[in-house]
Amino acid sequence: MDTTLLNIGFGNTVVADRIVAIVTPGSAPMKRLKEDAKEGKRLIDATQGRRTRSIIITDSNHVILSAIQAETISQRFVTGFEFKEEKKKAPKSK
Repeated sequence: MDTTLLNIGFGNTVVADRIVAIVTPGSAPMKRLKEDAKEGKRLIDATQGRRTRSIIITDSNHVILSAIQAETISQRFVTGFEFKEEKKKAPKSK
């Protein structure tokens, strides 16, 4: 099994295949999402005490808070999958 981990800052990683969305925390719906996840014990705070700059939503309905900008995490996400695809296509050396 080839699992791709996504660095979400400060030594924290998430399994990239499980991510549904990466969003910014500024809007009222995202604040409600965060509160609902906290009440439902589905909130994971990976900010290390810093300000929340992105919210990651997983397919298991967990909500992960990160102190890294959503754009930065999105770029890492795309780059990781591009690398994974290139690795699959590369001929295996003997």
